[in-house]
Amino acid sequence: MTDKTPIRMLHDRVLVEVDQEGERRSSGGIVIPATAVMGGRRLSWARVAAVGPHVRAVEVGDKVLFDPEDKAEVEVNAETYILLRERDIHAVAAERLGDSQTGLYL
Repeated sequence: MTDKTPIRMLHDRVLVEVDQEGERRSSGGIVIPATAVMGGRRLSWARVAAVGPHVRAVEVGDKVLFDPEDKAEVEVNAETYILLRERDIHAVAAERLGDSQTGLYL
């Protein structure tokens, strides 16, 4: 698309791009179709596309964990993104973090 208007995020906002949700595999190797209904709330991972000037713990390119129930979708240049506040992000996965403080590896 030729219209590439620059966008600057404000305050503590984070713009993320969700990977297309397809089928998943359980830890036992069972294929779970994308249309399957999971019990309880299921959090989602997304890649950070842009951050506002007051965002402290997240950088562009990081993967973040968030609740898809608390999302606002926006379309920019025919691409769909999700707008979040930094406080709505539950976890960050990035190579730059080095050793995890919790001992968990993603």
